[in-house]
Amino acid sequence: MIIKIADDIVKKMGLAEEELLLELAIAMFIKERLTLGQASRMARLHQSQFQKELANRSISIHYGEEELMNDLETLKQLKL
Repeated sequence: MIIKIADDIVKKMGLAEEELLLELAIAMFIKERLTLGQASRMARLHQSQFQKELANRSISIHYGEEELMNDLETLKQLKL
């Protein structure tokens, strides 16, 4: 999908394309519209870089009990 934003609006924001994508990705991540992986792809950043950006802004990563259980199960399987 291609989204077009009028030049005058982009100019008013004072953001480069990369900055705008990052801001949109963070907003969608905060609203839980995108996962961490999806948001990092939208921002065109490696996941670890995106996580650092979130940390710099004191934004916590959505990591619930289900994700923890999945990670623990994965670790058990890796120990075999």
